[in-house]
Amino acid sequence: MELIIDTHAHYESRRFDEDREILLAGMRGNGIGAIIDVGAAVEDLPKVCGLAEKYPFVFAAVGVHPYEVSGLNEVSWKLLEELSARPETIAVGEIGLDYHEWPDEPPVTQDVKDAQMYWFRRQIGLARDRQLPFIIHSRDAASDTMKLLGEEMTPGMAGVMHCYSYSKEIAMTAVNMGLYIGVGGVVTFKNSKKLKETVKSVPMDRILLETDCPYMAPEPHRGKRNSSIYLPYVVKAISELRGITEDEVIHATNENAMRLFGIGWER
Repeated sequence: MELIIDTHAHYESRRFDEDREILLAGMRGNGIGAIIDVGAAVEDLPKVCGLAEKYPFVFAAVGVHPYEVSGLNEVSWKLLEELSARPETIAVGEIGLDYHEWPDEPPVTQDVKDAQMYWFRRQIGLARDRQLPFIIHSRDAASDTMKLLGEEMTPGMAGVMHCYSYSKEIAMTAVNMGLYIGVGGVVTFKNSKKLKETVKSVPMDRILLETDCPYMAPEPHRGKRNSSIYLPYVVKAISELRGITEDEVIHATNENAMRLFGIGWER
């Protein structure tokens, strides 16, 4: 069976501190051929690039998550610019908008939304300048996300809507704009009706496999720490939804990852 590409992981997370090296050393033996480690907070970006330097099958994406944009200023922006130019960096991300309101957290004000949109635009511009694809985080912000992308994307730009959670109709709009759809463990959940409909509707040449580990572990490991070695559960779910073999899912999604990110198995 062909080795799998995980297009979105967070092995820089503290939740991997105890066994990160053992886990990464065993990836090939568990069927994983390449991993894109994706930055979220400014302070973690050097660690993301460090992992990509150390492991030839790990690639870096550098960007700042909408929850973390308070860490961005003109000084930290210089660091982001520098890291985005490094040879191990193959994408800008994860970037985007997140208006989700948590029960015990303050409401998302217009000022918060404005700050997220400002830095989303800046980071799309960085991807444009570096001629890199970008990785989008979008939650409870479909309208503003699609509007901003329509304003900022220029011919030749491409990216992925990571951990996709919207309707199949919005997915098709995204695909027509040149975007891919990231599918992870949520597709195995019983209540993931919208994502399952999207997986059945979107062209197979626009689907990417991802984990978002340590988050979003698939059934039957839901609630546990996720890792790339659980991707076969996602492959199985997609194969059943599409009516194709698991080998066909892996081959198609690998081709998509290599096309979008320009990666092979090793640098």
